Amino acid sequence: MQVSVTTTGGLERRLEVAVPGARVASEVDERLKRLARTARLKGFRPGKVPYAVVKQQFGSQVHAEAVSDLMQSTFAEAVSQQKLRPAGGPRLEPLAIGPEGLRYAATFEVLPEISLKPLDGIQIERPTATITEEDVDAMLETMRAQRPIFTLVERPAGAGDRVTIDYEGRIDGEVFAGGAGELVVSIGAQRVLPEIEQALIGMSAGEAKSVPARFPDNYRATAVAGKPAVFEVKVKQVEEQSLPALDASFAQSFGVQSGVPELREEVRRSMERELAEAVRARLREQLFAALYRDNPFEVPRGMLERQLVELQAETMRRLGIQDPTQLPPREQLEASARQRVALGLLIGEIVRAQGLKVDRARVQERLEAAIAPHPNPEEARRAYLGSREAMSQLESAALEEQALDWLLSQVQLLDRPSSFRELTGYRAQSETPRQSA
Repeated sequence: MQVSVTTTGGLERRLEVAVPGARVASEVDERLKRLARTARLKGFRPGKVPYAVVKQQFGSQVHAEAVSDLMQSTFAEAVSQQKLRPAGGPRLEPLAIGPEGLRYAATFEVLPEISLKPLDGIQIERPTATITEEDVDAMLETMRAQRPIFTLVERPAGAGDRVTIDYEGRIDGEVFAGGAGELVVSIGAQRVLPEIEQALIGMSAGEAKSVPARFPDNYRATAVAGKPAVFEVKVKQVEEQSLPALDASFAQSFGVQSGVPELREEVRRSMERELAEAVRARLREQLFAALYRDNPFEVPRGMLERQLVELQAETMRRLGIQDPTQLPPREQLEASARQRVALGLLIGEIVRAQGLKVDRARVQERLEAAIAPHPNPEEARRAYLGSREAMSQLESAALEEQALDWLLSQVQLLDRPSSFRELTGYRAQSETPRQSA
């Protein structure tokens, strides 16, 4: 088999491969013989069709299939012979097919040559923090605020109250689609039109009011977006919000049977896990940014295109976009896609160069974390174990973590005092801004 390789630009290569006629003929002959053993033709018993008849009947089809498969298999041989590392599948083009053999061209991209720059000059800040009693207290207060108690009151509604109303909205004198019904409004939550929320302050059960309002221009229901409306509102009940007592009953509502002290310990352990993940994320972000900055190289266009498609799909899911035309232009995503591809190749090179093997214990930890939120963890476990793709993703993530550990052992780590709130972005319930009356 003769092979020649040409660089056509950047990472693209063009192979021209010549497969001898004898190899093509042998492949076709072997396929025809196999077919003769199973072919069913009128006038012949199964498996008794003469070779010459099979060749006459199926020769052209078998020859075409053999040529197609030979291009695929000999391409693999050719890139191995030339010590090339394809970044994706080739574009195959037959150049000549005849008694003398098969000649074809294969155009494809190769993976870039990566030579990792020294890491010992990189300085990474490592945040250090501990969970204080005040942090635990603030988290418990947030947990209490997430489970408020509402009690009926006879007074007028005020900030923080929950008000149940009947409403009917009209635009140009006509009730619009979805414009009537019952609604529960938490005053200060900013989940209804601000004119309605403001009008409810000071109203008591049984009172009614006509409220003029205007839908925002970007309102999710496009049929009413930007339009003025008038709402007839009647208050059915007003409920006052209070927080549950921090007692054994509250602890039991979170599955802790032994009381508040054990709940505090559970909360602390959860916060410590969250803190460790936040520190790890900060280290990862800094390290990967430095790795990308210090090791520039061209990335294969095909890999970049696939990453762009994935980023577009992620953006659609995150923003709840159904119409692809509403996506941001591809140009805005290209820098992120390029960095993802480059970092994937850099991590792959570290794994290869350092001979890293998948740590099964890490994969098991990731599996347990993935199935924990499911209502039926054992069923989820079976689904993961039965999916090669799902397990491969867990293994890839574990390998990336192992590569990150190796990288952290090579750079300079500078400790920087921090806090749980700073690292996790946590805001206590009392710090959450409310819309005032």
